[in-house]
Amino acid sequence: MSLLTAVVVFLVGFVSGVVVRTVAGLAAIVALLLVVFGVAAPDIGLINYIATQYYQGNELLFLAGLLFGIDAKQTRRIVVNRGTSSK
Repeated sequence: MSLLTAVVVFLVGFVSGVVVRTVAGLAAIVALLLVVFGVAAPDIGLINYIATQYYQGNELLFLAGLLFGIDAKQTRRIVVNRGTSSK
């Protein structure tokens, strides 16, 4: 995997984490409804190509970006507080 691919996968996870944090309640309700009704994602060639080419095998990198994205505000606040308290 190239460095560029790793950065892109991480950034996609990061953006996903920010989006999930922003609309977590709505996403949970939609996910529950999809599970209850057994609706699956449509078979779209581009999505399948991206998943098999870049995502498969990079799950941990995506998850790292997702978790950083979810906690970005809290992390930024803690880093800023540490920077001001050490001076």
